[in-house]
Amino acid sequence: MARAYMADAAKASGEWDGTGSRTRREGSRVPRMFARWGGPGAWRRGWLLAALAVLLGLALFLHAEVPNAVGNLGSLWETFLPWGGALVPVLALLAVLRRSLLALVALLLPALVWLNLFGGQFTSKSGTGGDLTVVTHNVNAENPDPARTARELAGSGADIIALEEVAGSQAAQYDKGLAGEYRHHKRVGTVGVWSKYPMRDAETVDIKMGWPRAMRATVATPKGDVAVYAAHLPSVRLQFASGFTAGQRDGSAEALGRAIAQDRTERAVLLGDLNGTMNDRALAPVTSQMRSTQGAAGDGPGFSWPASFPTTRIDQIMVKGLEPVSSWSLPSTGSDHLPVAASVEF
Repeated sequence: MARAYMADAAKASGEWDGTGSRTRREGSRVPRMFARWGGPGAWRRGWLLAALAVLLGLALFLHAEVPNAVGNLGSLWETFLPWGGALVPVLALLAVLRRSLLALVALLLPALVWLNLFGGQFTSKSGTGGDLTVVTHNVNAENPDPARTARELAGSGADIIALEEVAGSQAAQYDKGLAGEYRHHKRVGTVGVWSKYPMRDAETVDIKMGWPRAMRATVATPKGDVAVYAAHLPSVRLQFASGFTAGQRDGSAEALGRAIAQDRTERAVLLGDLNGTMNDRALAPVTSQMRSTQGAAGDGPGFSWPASFPTTRIDQIMVKGLEPVSSWSLPSTGSDHLPVAASVEF
């Protein structure tokens, strides 16, 4: 009698499995939850999300083909290209909410492309040692404490330091702050090079801006001469009417590339704020003939701007005829950029 009553109660509550034993309500819910993903609907739902996933994968893989005709969209996409991967988990969450197996499978394309392009950048490839350590830093013309910035750079241990955006009113403070460690220096306009080793043939490099923002000097290191370039390419702007404006930056990159190509010195280092990433096609006149120390021997992605929350690397160290050993970002000095450093060997 009692057993019959319990069976009737179990049937009424949905816990009767038809064999005379009770099943757990919680256990019966799990297959029902997954059953909602089953059937042909799982492959029909979310086709729009799947299409977006495929488009994202193509935009990552074929980033050089994204046109610049409208608002320099291609260069803008390439500037922040590593962050394109952040769209993958967003689309994945939407696919889960939509219960679309089709969209989840399609997301494998952008995920694999991103890993192929940038997975290695988020690991350390840095070695130890090196014959020459260099630093470049956009110190910000409105730096509230240039003396602090100079002091911290002097303590970096670098053999050569290049500065960009040195305001005329602050130049003397950088000269004074770096003089103790760096006996040899030369400033041209708003850029300068400070070196522990003798320096000669310092001259302006014309990057078609109308005023000096790039220079070249020969530094006589113990291992041999190195041509050192310091450059600050024009800024790019995001404007509502014209989009991502970078025409002047692109023209200056071409002029800088020509100057480096014509340099007969066997070894060269480019230090500067190029206002573009290594992925940006507009910097090809330079990047096609030099090697990024961060790409070859970087410790993580090496983002340098903005200093408060770095999201991209527009400050670059590139070499020709030298082997990168390590490359990294330095702590904030009060500028809106982080300094970046590298060690190389001959």
